[in-house]
Amino acid sequence: MPPVFAHGALRLYLLALLESGPKHGYELIKALSERFGGTYSPSAGTIYPRLGKLEEEGLVATHTEGRRTNYSITPAGLKELNSRRDELAGVENDISASVRRLADNLRQDIRVNMRGLRADLAATAEAARTSARAAGTAAGTGSAGVAGTRYSPEGERRLKEAELLVQAFRDDMRVELRRHAGSHPVTAVTLETVRTVLDQARISIRNSLEA
Repeated sequence: MPPVFAHGALRLYLLALLESGPKHGYELIKALSERFGGTYSPSAGTIYPRLGKLEEEGLVATHTEGRRTNYSITPAGLKELNSRRDELAGVENDISASVRRLADNLRQDIRVNMRGLRADLAATAEAARTSARAAGTAAGTGSAGVAGTRYSPEGERRLKEAELLVQAFRDDMRVELRRHAGSHPVTAVTLETVRTVLDQARISIRNSLEA
């Protein structure tokens, strides 16, 4: 895969991010991740060496607050940034192209994973239907017998258990999504994944109900 940033581009973009005010390393990583819509998040091993180099060159200054080191652009850093505005516009265009490329790659990965998931769900549903038919045969009941016991105590218990499973899944996923959204934006890729998985799960469950 082509590099996300061309040579020297990340260095310039860090200066641009610091132009709006001092930031610590995690804030810069988060800002970059948000700029890429969650399709790319640089590692600390990528960001901090470049910040250290910028500091060596006098383009960035640091000050410590507790355990946190904040970075701010210096007058020399602002001068370099102003002299390279045209280049910065090119970096922004490159980022937009990278976002599209990374999103396309992720969508392709999702499609491949979804095909595997659909196969797994279909196999699981078929195994469940086979098991249910075998249990019905062992109990001496046919389809009419199963239909006749639809509202039996055992059937009611299973219905409630299934409803509780659905409710527990819903509650768990809402908690996970809100926890994630508290520190990161929910990306379009995440939304597409949720929609695809739920649609396939809905189809598989409906097929098992109609078996």
